[in-house]
Amino acid sequence: MSECTVLGLKEELGKENITLVDVREHVEFAGGRISGAKLLPLDEIEKRHQEIDHTHTVYVMCRSGRRSGEAQKRLKALGFTNVVNVKGGFEDWKKENLPFEKDENAPWALERQVRFVAGLLVLTGVLLSVFVHPYFVALAGFVGAGLTFAGATDWCGMGMLLAKMPWNRRQSAVSCEQ
Repeated sequence: MSECTVLGLKEELGKENITLVDVREHVEFAGGRISGAKLLPLDEIEKRHQEIDHTHTVYVMCRSGRRSGEAQKRLKALGFTNVVNVKGGFEDWKKENLPFEKDENAPWALERQVRFVAGLLVLTGVLLSVFVHPYFVALAGFVGAGLTFAGATDWCGMGMLLAKMPWNRRQSAVSCEQ
């Protein structure tokens, strides 16, 4: 499978017959992206792949390179012949101080939203178990089990749910030079 670094991608941007596809979620894309990137979340690739020109070299990018590697496999299975995974993803792009744009008033990062909601649920469960009924401690236990599962599998149901919320889908881009 073909790969390139973010510096290799920077050299290719602006050339004809390339398409940059960002496979992160809407909220991540809103928080920062490369100008001209097309948002196509990983879980929507099979439904929306026809939006990508099959004749172009397709560069796929995510936050770190893991999801884009999965996207590369899926696009190849769908008949794309020239798909390049951008190693290191958007995190490496920022580390190299390359320019990006983000939505004005972008929502909190998804990970921060998950930490906030998980903390709020645990606190609520503990307070309800102290002041209402001891069985409410199960809410805190349920959240703890979910966080443990998310850590072990690198799949977070709460994060997936929060990514679908309306506040994580608004757009109004501004440029960010680092």
